[in-house]
Amino acid sequence: MTIVPVHPFVFLDHNATTPLRPAVLSAMVDVLGEPGNPSSVHAQGRAARRRVETARRQVAQALGVPASGEIVFTSGGTEANHLALRGLKIDGRVLRSAIEHDSVRAALPDAVEIPVTVDGIVDLAALERLLADGAALVSVMAANNETGALQPIAEIVRLAHAAGALVHCDAIQILGKAPFDMAALGLDLATVSAHKLGGPQGMAALALAPRLPLRALTTGGGQEKGYRAGTENVAGIVGFGLAIEAAVAELEPYGRLAGLRDRLAARLVGIDPAAVVFGAAASRVANTLCIAMPGVKAETQVMALDLAGIGVSAGSACSSGKVRISHVLTAMGIAPDLASAAIRISLGRDTTEGELDRLIEAWAALRHRTNRSAA
Repeated sequence: MTIVPVHPFVFLDHNATTPLRPAVLSAMVDVLGEPGNPSSVHAQGRAARRRVETARRQVAQALGVPASGEIVFTSGGTEANHLALRGLKIDGRVLRSAIEHDSVRAALPDAVEIPVTVDGIVDLAALERLLADGAALVSVMAANNETGALQPIAEIVRLAHAAGALVHCDAIQILGKAPFDMAALGLDLATVSAHKLGGPQGMAALALAPRLPLRALTTGGGQEKGYRAGTENVAGIVGFGLAIEAAVAELEPYGRLAGLRDRLAARLVGIDPAAVVFGAAASRVANTLCIAMPGVKAETQVMALDLAGIGVSAGSACSSGKVRISHVLTAMGIAPDLASAAIRISLGRDTTEGELDRLIEAWAALRHRTNRSAA
């Protein structure tokens, strides 16, 4: 028998993906109805090319990329990170933080890890020591996808450049949530994804400072100035441009989510004083709460909340049906038993207090059931 929630589903997993903005959907549908390959020289091809270049300017402006820089469209954040990290022609050690997304970890399997503090912030003193031994590239995300912790990117860039290293930043979780200006920060490479800010899935971009030695990982037709072969996804690119433009414009009202998040955290800790909020002392993006209910596995919490019509994520990652402890929480020095009880709650621009009240009620009911079972 299928269990149908009485209330509409409450989606609190916005760090995994975000709902497509209505204006983005409408624009993409219009483009899908217009044939035209951006590489064709006839009228419809030229029209498609104009759409792609308009979106490229929108992405560049949102990232603060100068006109002399490059925006390379890709099929997603993973591809963009791999293009940046495997395509860059460098000679020397690579350093990456211990809390990077799995796509960065996979692209740099032999990189030296930069440790983080108990709040999930890159240890700048440790980074400086590592740079003293030589490095060609440093890769650090702007905001962590699990805890929301904001990294000191400007200081990381200063230290790395002083040591002669380039800096790549996975900016996928910060765009539309907190200020981010690639040029002002002095970054050499940055990646951003459309579906984290109200755009389509399967669409991302790599931003490059001028004259970086980057080689293509996919070759063929020479699209994207030779950096990434393959016919451009015109509808996806158009949607990306509109979504990132809207997300950056809405940055100030997005900040209201910090109040909702902090109220939620206080209520949950009030229900279970043993609950632990990870990264609580760090500056975080406004929408993210990573919290553990000690003694209750994350997957149990996720399933119980799902049955109550509420969608959140486990703080741990699942692979081939096996749960493994989050490498992010492990890097922060969190004990395995506690890390395995962590869930991530990520709010969206339209999240309401009423929706969070439903989460609080369901979480309290689960805590009550588990306490009773343990008695």
